[in-house]
Amino acid sequence: MIINNPGVIPDVYIVADNILSPIGKTTNENLQSLKQNISAVKHHTDLDITPDPIAAALFEPNSVNIVKNYTKFENLLISSISDVINQLPQGYLGDKTVLIVSSTKGNISLLETEKHTEALNNRMALHTSAQLVTDHFGFVNKPIIISNACISGVMAILTGMRLIQSGQYENAVVAGADVISKFVLSGFQSFQALSSTVCRPFDKERTGLNLGEGAATVVLSSRKQNDTDVKVSSGAISNDANHISGPSRTGEELGFAIKKALLDAGITAHDVDYISTHGTATNYNDEMEANAINFAGLQHVLANSLKGYYGHTLGAAGLIESIIATYAIKDGLIFPSLGYAENGVSKPINICTQLTHMPVKHVLKTASGFGGCNAAMIFSK
Repeated sequence: MIINNPGVIPDVYIVADNILSPIGKTTNENLQSLKQNISAVKHHTDLDITPDPIAAALFEPNSVNIVKNYTKFENLLISSISDVINQLPQGYLGDKTVLIVSSTKGNISLLETEKHTEALNNRMALHTSAQLVTDHFGFVNKPIIISNACISGVMAILTGMRLIQSGQYENAVVAGADVISKFVLSGFQSFQALSSTVCRPFDKERTGLNLGEGAATVVLSSRKQNDTDVKVSSGAISNDANHISGPSRTGEELGFAIKKALLDAGITAHDVDYISTHGTATNYNDEMEANAINFAGLQHVLANSLKGYYGHTLGAAGLIESIIATYAIKDGLIFPSLGYAENGVSKPINICTQLTHMPVKHVLKTASGFGGCNAAMIFSK
């Protein structure tokens, strides 16, 4: 258990960030798109993935900067990390910095185009991709991989925070990415979890989720760069052990993680100004998450889901949504949940339906995924 104590444990700040998505190559471009209610979710027909049209947030062909000898997944990581490094003064890549990579599927798409051999197994391994990215930038330390279903991005930030608080490193470059392949798509199709239109998290008429591609990076540091840098206050993880692909029916386990994160941040439910939910728009996730929010006494707090803008970007989702959440603190701006019109869960939840300007000091970010995993983090001014 980590207890915040400024006299012993260093505070951790987000000192640089990048979002690379179909609606923007930088965080600022993404924020401008969100202000205009632009969604990356469109109908696509990609015969390499599926013979039928799908509603998803995919990069257009040739829109991703491709560096030779790297896969699309690795190129997304490299492009996103390059942008954050350009935001920092020199000296961040030394022996006091660790690279953490978040992904759920990495290069799994190579199974669809390459002969299955032991060499391919090694090429697909996440540690191979992480080492290639490490070598590309010249990071000194061995990279760390976080792959825990859809909480990977949030868990990667939490891991970086704890490594810095432990004194092992001063900085952590936390990057996440995922691409949509036939393998990924067929998995979600088998669950009948996909919506044929732009998803509607928490809405009465929701019909499932949209998949999305994207990458994002944050640089965590014990050294504050600007007065506006947001603090990573705390985080917690739980597992409900309910079912490999079905979340808890009570939401208590995510609720436990939320309460633990609040406790470690030294705040109460009344101090939280905004919740960035996981909000996939599936029946079971949204119901579980609403239960958890009520269990933690946060049903009055303004909440949204960004899945209507980005789809579910899997290993990048927690990072993309955390970055947007930190800009709610910086800019006092909360984006509406696209598609939400009427409450479709059994417990009350205060969903944001219009662009809202308000002071924000503390944000709760939640995430949940297959295997019963849950994560909650607190970001603060």
